Amino acid sequence: MGPRTAHPQHLDGAVSPPAAGTEPERRFGVGTASALVVGSVIGTGVFALPSALAVFGPISLVAFALVTIGAIALALAFRALAARWPGTGGPYVYAREAFGEFGGFLIAWSYWITAWAGNAAIVVAWVGYVEVFWNTGHRTGWSIVIALTGLWLPALVNLAGLRSIAVFQVVTTVLKFIPLLFMATVGLLFVNSANFGEFNASGTSWLGAISAAGAIALFSYLGIESASVVAGRVRDPQRNVGRATVLGTLACAAVYLLGTITVFGTVANDDLVGSTAPFSDSADAIFGGQWAGATVAVAAVVSGFGALVGWTLTVAEMPRAAALDGLFPTRFANQSRTGVPAFGIIVSTLFASGLTVISYTSFEQVFVTVVLLSVFTSVIPYLFAAAAQLSWLLGEGRRLRIAHLARDVTVSALALAFGFWALAGSGYQAAYYGVFCLLLGVPVYVWTRVRRGQEIVR
Repeated sequence: MGPRTAHPQHLDGAVSPPAAGTEPERRFGVGTASALVVGSVIGTGVFALPSALAVFGPISLVAFALVTIGAIALALAFRALAARWPGTGGPYVYAREAFGEFGGFLIAWSYWITAWAGNAAIVVAWVGYVEVFWNTGHRTGWSIVIALTGLWLPALVNLAGLRSIAVFQVVTTVLKFIPLLFMATVGLLFVNSANFGEFNASGTSWLGAISAAGAIALFSYLGIESASVVAGRVRDPQRNVGRATVLGTLACAAVYLLGTITVFGTVANDDLVGSTAPFSDSADAIFGGQWAGATVAVAAVVSGFGALVGWTLTVAEMPRAAALDGLFPTRFANQSRTGVPAFGIIVSTLFASGLTVISYTSFEQVFVTVVLLSVFTSVIPYLFAAAAQLSWLLGEGRRLRIAHLARDVTVSALALAFGFWALAGSGYQAAYYGVFCLLLGVPVYVWTRVRRGQEIVR
């Protein structure tokens, strides 16, 4: 039996019913969709983030708070957009509806880069916690082996089908959330202000430090849109996608901010800068010995694996949605017998594997370098999504009651400003590589248009 193609899905979110005698697609409920958001957002990035922010000092907590406000504004914008255009593809659908075919393609391309580059960043942080138990000397060759294992095992889980994905997301979300919630509550009782160090340790201005730290902190919120990206696999997407997006973002925001404060306040700043497993070091400082840190490390390993499972599905869903509209190569649109876009999963995992190997052999600050690249490419879809909402509000949305219109315009404008701020803080290196990768999509767009034109002529 050949590969099974997806049921036709339209931009308004309607999905054609399955043919008689075929099994209907399994769909995620609001609980699983929320778990997908939390599972995608809380990966290993948050477990490695305190070390990356420590070089700026406690001023990075101000940046984290501002990023949290921006992330919540984005979540609210995604809720409104998902209710209006609930089709699979999330930001791609919104950009295509608001700005046309080429705008939609650019967002699909940029988001695809974000997703597989983000997987590379997640797996780099994941390796740091695996190496609490194995390869403690951090030998590069073995680190690469661990990282590639961490990329391809989630790919195999995805290739097994949607039921496997749903189970993994719910289980790993619970397992990761409990220790983070503990650190974000009980851990606060052990905070010592002497550990925070100099407020602005970056050597730059306050504005520069907040902007640079904010760009790194934004990585911890990548994935708030994941429910909208797989909207076609969610029951009642017009209602449940928005609920899952907002609830998941708020839950993550709470444990992120409080958990990071705990780490900053329990590990001396100089030690935190060089740490590869900061939450483990914090747990050891609180309880003494190494058992607590090892427990947190296990949670981080489980967390990272769950995030990689979720992102591996997401990384294939965006190009699939574009391929169904003829804007990506048609191979990305096909589904396997298990109902997943196997070609997109395999290709994206190959790209993430290549970036991971290059990062370990070419960059001294592996995590930060890959994070900033994925942040840059993710901000572009966020900007277009916020602009799409603002465009609709100032056009058709003017028929809304003035109080609701003013509220929604304010939220959308805040999300748009947040996107530009994060873009500015990504740095020149990330901007160079990000723009280069983005423009590589232009020949692909031209090629797909030519192929589509030839098919129409035939």
